[in-house]
Formats: sequence, C-alpha cells, structure tokens
Amino acid sequence: MSEQRKRLLETEQLTKHFDIGRGQVVHAVDNMTLHVDEREIVGLVGESGSGKSTFGKTILGLHDKTSGQVKLRGETTPQKYSPADFQRYARSMQMIFQDPYSSLNPRMTVGEIIGEGLRLHSDLKPSDVRERTGEWLRKVGLHPDHMSRYPHEFSGGQRQRIGVARALIMEPEFVVCDEPISALDVSVQAQVVNLLYELKDSMGLTLLFIAHDLSMVRYVSDRMAVMYLGSLVEVGPANEVFFNPKHPYTEVLVGSNPEPDPKSERERASTAISGEIPSPVNVPPGCRFADRCPKVMDNCRTETPQLIELREVEKREVACHLYD
Repeated sequence: MSEQRKRLLETEQLTKHFDIGRGQVVHAVDNMTLHVDEREIVGLVGESGSGKSTFGKTILGLHDKTSGQVKLRGETTPQKYSPADFQRYARSMQMIFQDPYSSLNPRMTVGEIIGEGLRLHSDLKPSDVRERTGEWLRKVGLHPDHMSRYPHEFSGGQRQRIGVARALIMEPEFVVCDEPISALDVSVQAQVVNLLYELKDSMGLTLLFIAHDLSMVRYVSDRMAVMYLGSLVEVGPANEVFFNPKHPYTEVLVGSNPEPDPKSERERASTAISGEIPSPVNVPPGCRFADRCPKVMDNCRTETPQLIELREVEKREVACHLYD
C-alpha cells in the first residue's frame, strides 16, 4: 500500500449493542478501531454472526452508535443520524447490499431504483437523472433500454449489477460492500468482483469488502481485517494475513477455507473450528475465542487481549496473549 494515501475513514472504539429486553443486550460490535485509506480495499472476514454487517451499517448510520466514533476525512459523524445527516452523507458513503433479490424494490422499475439517489440528493433535472441512469446501466454491463423493466425480469447477477449502479451513481468516496457475491453462483461472483475492481480503479473508490470467502478477499483487498464475536482479532496486508496468520482464529479460519483444486481439497487435513461461536448476549470473559482455541492459556479466560502492533511484522495488529 502506498505511503502517500490519506486516511479517508476511521472508527475509534466503535460499539453497537442491541437491547432485546429483560436486561439482555446483544454485543454485535465491541470497541472496533479500524481505518481505511483513500483508494484502498479493506476486506472484513469472519464467521456468520461475528458482526461484520452490523459494523458496516453502523459506519453508514443505518444503525445508531452505542458508543465510539466514526470519522470521515477527520470529521466525526453524528451519533444518531437525522434525515438531514442522511442527505449530507449519502453522496460520500453508500452500500451495496448482500441479497440482490430482497434489496431491490419489486414495485419500482430499474430506472427508478438506480436514479432514486440522484432524485433525492441532487438538483438534477429528471431528464439528466434519466441520462445518468442510462450511462450507469452501460457501465455495469446492462442496456439503457432495461430502465423500464422490473427486478424480477433479471437474473441474480444482473440484479447485483443494478445494486452496484444504484450505489455508485452517487459517485461516493466510500462504499461498504456487504457480502455482495454470497448469494450468487460462482461464475457470476467473479463477474461482479471484476466489475467492482474495474470501477474502483476508474473512479478511485475506497471499499470495505465484507465476505466469507477468504480467497476472494485476499484477491481483491489491500488489507484484511479478521473479526470474531464483535471484535477485531487481526489486521494486516491481505497476503500476509492469508499466508502467515498470527492469531489462532485466523489460522483455523484460513485452514478451513476450501482449496480450489478438488484433488488437493480431498487430500488435505481437516482444520475445521471446533465448537460453536458463543452467544453475543452472554459474551465470555477474557478472550472470546478461548473456548475454541487450540493454543489457549490460563490468562486467556480472564484477561481480554488488546489489539497491538507486532514489532517483528510490519503493519500487523493482533489481539492475542501469545504476543503480549
């Protein structure tokens, strides 16, 4: 990553809890401190239920912050967004949602879906909005004539392209991609990822790319952040984290990633993670991974490890007592 890049977005101790009544709280995101530089793609990985999507939505104000801060170019965003705040930040930050089948309004035409942001957050004339919408349909590999059609007339991959156009027509600086390929066939996944990569280069986009597939995240990302039960456990250059993981959770997560070659996949030793992820309502003391960790020590069950920078490895941060 170039040293010349400026800090675009950062979170400081960002926390999001959901009150579910009877004194119980879901610890979806706890004290997340992460930064994303200009023109950088940061991949965020972790098991289902680790809080990845909640983290992305809290950054954008779709969830109110419980505590902590989000800064865009050094300016702290509101704790709770008002309609005026959404109006203000919509041009700077956007989201590509996970499910292309449920994230598009079936009662709106494709033209209305893609152009809605411009109609709400710009002073463009209707004819100009329509022209821009047609341009973006071309950019994502569809035809301007598709503006009058409805979402059900398109395949999953085409619908996700529509979702990409809807987010990027605003020309945002920062985009949260919330598992944008998980609901798609493998062949279509590559098409959508390549499209995002091309648009990132041509528009200078900065992305937080949330996904399950570590191989895909390694391919598209400059840096990789690993999340477990609401907290970061490791951050570093994508290739370094993938090929030389430091946290025990990252090790087993990478080890459980399927090999693309079927023969290699059959022959390799199983490295599945034992046990189940604890409940975010009853978060255990100490390290949250302790009960499943093959390298657990006594202090892991009582002392919460902090995310620290490793001296011997450049630009690597790990939250593990093995490195205290």
